[in-house]
Amino acid sequence: MAIAARAGRRIRITGTVQGVGFRPWVYRTAVLSGVTGRVRNDAGGVTIEAFGDEEAIARFVRALAAPPPAAAIERVDVAPIDAEETSSFDIEPSAPGAERRVSIPPDLAVCDECVSEIVDPANRRYRYAFTNCTNCGPRFTIATDIPYDRATTTMARFGMCPACRREYKDARDRRFHAQPNACPVCGPRLTLSAAGIPVHADDVVAAAAQAIRDGRIVAVKGLGGFHLACDATSDAAVRRLRERKRRDEKPLAVMVRDLDAASTLACIDDEAWRWLISPEHPIVLVPRRPGAALAPSIAPRNRMLGLMLPYSPLHHLLLADAGRPLVMTSGNLSDEPIAVENEDALRRLGDVADLFVLHDRDIASRADDSVVAVIAGRGTVLRRSRGFVPRAVGVPAGFARPVLACGALFKNTFCIGAGASAWLGPHIGDLEHVAAYEAYVAAVARMERFLSVQPEVIAYDLHPDYVSSQYATERPEPTKIAVQHHHAHVVAVMAEHGIAGPAIGIAYDGAGYGTDGTIWGGEVLIATRSAFRRVGTFRALPLVGGDHAVRAPWRLALALVDDAFEGEVPEAARSLLAAVRPDDLAVVQGLLHRNARWPLARGVGRYFDAFGSLFLRRPHASFEGQIALEWNQAADPLVRRRYEFALDTRTECAAIDLRPAVRAAVADHAAGTDVGAIAAAFHNTLAAATAAVVRRAVADAGLLPVVASGGCFQNALLAERVAAALAPGHQVLLHRTVPPGDGGIALGQAIVADAVARAEGETACV
Repeated sequence: MAIAARAGRRIRITGTVQGVGFRPWVYRTAVLSGVTGRVRNDAGGVTIEAFGDEEAIARFVRALAAPPPAAAIERVDVAPIDAEETSSFDIEPSAPGAERRVSIPPDLAVCDECVSEIVDPANRRYRYAFTNCTNCGPRFTIATDIPYDRATTTMARFGMCPACRREYKDARDRRFHAQPNACPVCGPRLTLSAAGIPVHADDVVAAAAQAIRDGRIVAVKGLGGFHLACDATSDAAVRRLRERKRRDEKPLAVMVRDLDAASTLACIDDEAWRWLISPEHPIVLVPRRPGAALAPSIAPRNRMLGLMLPYSPLHHLLLADAGRPLVMTSGNLSDEPIAVENEDALRRLGDVADLFVLHDRDIASRADDSVVAVIAGRGTVLRRSRGFVPRAVGVPAGFARPVLACGALFKNTFCIGAGASAWLGPHIGDLEHVAAYEAYVAAVARMERFLSVQPEVIAYDLHPDYVSSQYATERPEPTKIAVQHHHAHVVAVMAEHGIAGPAIGIAYDGAGYGTDGTIWGGEVLIATRSAFRRVGTFRALPLVGGDHAVRAPWRLALALVDDAFEGEVPEAARSLLAAVRPDDLAVVQGLLHRNARWPLARGVGRYFDAFGSLFLRRPHASFEGQIALEWNQAADPLVRRRYEFALDTRTECAAIDLRPAVRAAVADHAAGTDVGAIAAAFHNTLAAATAAVVRRAVADAGLLPVVASGGCFQNALLAERVAAALAPGHQVLLHRTVPPGDGGIALGQAIVADAVARAEGETACV
């Protein structure tokens, strides 16, 4: 018998509310609250029409404030509507709509309930690698369009069997409206392949685990792409993987079965624990435990370890069967994008993997594993991809017109800004490789389609040779705005903390194109969203050989010493350069003394390279940032002394001069001072010099918020020392959910371009 409703409300909820069990939760909440009506997905979020007495509706609306864990509510709008006579609460099919704002959630790590099913021999999903429910499983990586329903995912071709269909339709079941719901009868299946030839196995996972125990390399198709897996305790297997993957010394991520296994390998504090078990399940950088039973080649000369827990049923089964920690690194060759398609993986990784674990569920969007480090006591996202994308970043000031920010050249992500939200795309990587560029273009187009956004403003890096900048200038939109690299860094962290500006921004990285045509990277700015004033930098080092000096940092070390000692290289410093051929030293020093127009680098990252190369006696780097990382890790955190520095204040932009520090460090070395103490003093000197410039800026511009961004602030010791040097008078705000490196710069580009376009009355700046 129909119940006469005494009141009605239409409730519009936007945010991440599709694919996370939101509608079933709304259904259960409505029943418990005593209201009737309906709920449906639409392209903008979720719409609820609720009917009942005023007390029941108020109770229902209050309960909506505590959504399921994977949901993220951005806005709730409640409006009265005419009462209806309804006898039940129903979940209606999703409705198409003109307004589209992506509400697909990120991929969710497999939940404990699903894990318990795949290890239970009595369960119908025993050892089924595609088990999921509304609380977990693939989302963004299988979505082909919105609204998020099975028909708009790569699961569309898998028809549910009667048992799965009953779960899907039962509002009391945790698989109610779980779009990827499947089982061994009706869902995707695993297969094995070797050299492109199918391999029969009664149990694919068991066969792959045995191959790993035998020292072989296995390519595994995961949620957002392929992994390359091998035994993380076998140095021979790890070295073989490095040789085939063309990855000389860059650290490899390790996946462990559970928290107990993690604790045997690393020293993990509470914050790192929190991130390891978070719904995102990122790689977390933690200090390696002395004597950890891992292959030395996992992370040569690196005291940190990238650990992650299994985040899919396939991972849980593979780790359990292998019975040991596994290297789980991206399935690609050096600098290429991660493979996502079976045929492409077989072609590109055929010379790397001995065996392939394939499946027939397509990956619509690639997503590498995200990376988190604990910096100044809190987790900081260093690479933002699986688990985070496409979650929006709130921009309260909003965008006047839709913006596409094209990002940088390395560690690229792009950003689309519309309304009061900014969406960072998944990690693409370095765009110098053709395949990476093609993946980038496709990812931009896919996100534009998901959002139904046609950008009107295009933002790009000031560097004319960046591939991302060239892509931007070739787009058809007439309004294009070049954004200085470090201004974008500063505005990105301002946006993350809701600072409108002005603010004092510290932007330290390896390199960024400056407005004067030189290479910046050690910048202190007074910035607003639309403009900046440069108030601090570092004395420039010449890059003899241009970018080659980054891979051969002994050239930077020689330039550092040559500058500090006025063209001489004292014996104490020469002994540190003994690994370099004398003829090469003589040639480069001769080039330094000629009036050649070498690029001038002011990047703090280049100073890390120069000091690290000199005092660690490391003339060459096998990957970008390697020597800087080793110099950071060499520092003794208990050492508080620092070196002297000079501050050239003849112009408005004060220049930090580290030549006194170089001379003091060389003298320390000659006196037998431990390299850990020298490295610590270097960090402390940078912090003190930074504080001096910031205080000078405060004296000029007044007390402003202080923010810090750029790749150098991935260095926890530097970030903490800078914050301490400015305390207690100034709190330094750091990145947390947006990467401090170039993976977060597109957010700043988007906001700067929007502000500039507003200020200039939409005048194009090409």
